[in-house]
This record gives sequence, C-alpha cells and structure tokens, in this order.
Amino acid sequence: MTSFSAEWLALREPADHRARDQALQNNICEQLETVARTEQRAVRLIDLGCGSGSNLRALALRLPAQQHWTLVDYDPLLLAAARAALIGWADQVVSDNAILTLRKSTKTIEVEFAQVDLARDIERVLAWPADVITAAAFFDLVAEPWLVRFCKALRVTLYTVLTYDGNEQWLPAHHADASMLKAFHAHQKTDKGFGVAAGPDASAIMKRELAARGFQVTLAPSPWKIDQAEAAFMRALATGSAAAVRETGLLSTQEVEQWLAARVSAQHCSIGHWDILATPAQ
Repeated sequence: MTSFSAEWLALREPADHRARDQALQNNICEQLETVARTEQRAVRLIDLGCGSGSNLRALALRLPAQQHWTLVDYDPLLLAAARAALIGWADQVVSDNAILTLRKSTKTIEVEFAQVDLARDIERVLAWPADVITAAAFFDLVAEPWLVRFCKALRVTLYTVLTYDGNEQWLPAHHADASMLKAFHAHQKTDKGFGVAAGPDASAIMKRELAARGFQVTLAPSPWKIDQAEAAFMRALATGSAAAVRETGLLSTQEVEQWLAARVSAQHCSIGHWDILATPAQ
C-alpha cells in the first residue's frame, strides 16, 4: 500500500484545510450535531487512511463537544506521527493510553488508532460502530473493484474530501504542461496497493455506486489554490509530480527537468479535487 511521509502531509495540511467545500462541511457537522442532541452521546467517526491526523484537526472544533474517532492507517509510522501531532495540537492530554483522550477548546476527543490493511479488510472496518466514515485524499489511490466493495459494505454517512479530479493549471503556462499531466495521470492509474488505481475517475465511480444503493450523493469542488506564499509546498508538489512522471518513462529526462525547473518557481497552481457527502436512504 502507498504511504506518504509526515513531512509531505504537514506541508499540504494548510492547503487541504483551506480547500474543503464549506457547504458540505457544514452539512456533515449539522448531521452530527443532531445525532449528539437526540442520542445524548459522543459522535463516532472512522477516518480511513488517516495519515498524520489532519482530517481530525480540520473537523474537530466544528463538531459536538463529545467525539470518538478511530484513525485507521496501514503505516505504523504515520499512526505514531498522528498520535504525536494530536498531542501537540491539543490544549490538554487527559489520558495517553490505548485510547488517547484530548481536550481542545470546548471539545473532548477520544482517539483510537488502528493499523489495518484496508485493501484486504475494508468490510471489517465498515462494520465497526460509526456515525460517519470519513477520509481525505484517499479514494483516488484505490482500484474500481475495491470502490465497489466499499460502496456495497457502507451502511452510514460518508464524508470524504480532496479526491483528485485530474485538473491542474500552473501559471505561467509551460509548453510541457499537457504532456506532463497526461503522464502523471498514467502514473496515477498504477497499483497503489489496492489494484490499478481509479485516479481521477474515483469520484464518478463512487457517485454511481452509492447512488445505485440508494444514497443521496452530493459532490462539490475543493481545489487547492497555491501561490508563492506556500513556496515550499509548491516545490514539493512539482518535485513529486516530476518524480512520478519519470517513473512512467513516457517523457524524456530533459523534458521533465525543464518542466520542473519552471514549476518550482511557478507563480500559482490550482489542483482540482472533489468533496463527497453521501447519506444513506432513511
């Protein structure tokens, strides 16, 4: 399964949080407020491919006062990084045991960490108690057959953000932009541990499969908008894209290097994503 470094995840976190569609985010927060009010309990979220815990940090202050999160990842180093990052983010650590209990502002947040091979065991994870299944920048990495399995097994609301949609614009324009993007898409559709990745097709597949199972599905765009104020992130993004294209062998080394030299100092780039909110039939 593909993993990402904690350093890369930290670089992208501000852009991730900024890009989220606010209407969908408000909707899921309202749904969970209703659960907390009517059932008088902590709301429960399972975060798939949690990385360093960015999704929790983006949402927690908007959610009800009592929360229980299960952070799921295959990489034990990222789970350890998530625990450390959340401890650093919290106002108070109430307990640091199997369940990490934190206080942040007016929120009490219980966090469990689960190392799971989601390629193999997604049905088991989706059977755990939850009000919402959530994920960030995850579903474009998985294969269409896995997405079908996921949609068949899903029983509760899904809120996922930042699924790559294949659209990119770098400014100023460069003559190799189109060929680089085509090669990057080819790399996107290689096996990331789940079979041949759906890449930019993931959101459309999920919408089709969930709608066929009676879910009400809403998509909203959530593009990254990056400029030289985030120069380190832009350099890392361009460098990562160039490395992926090199692996395909579809462009010459000279073409890739020329594009990269222009892109590490680009004025602006926009990277397209979709956020998805899917609610099961009542």
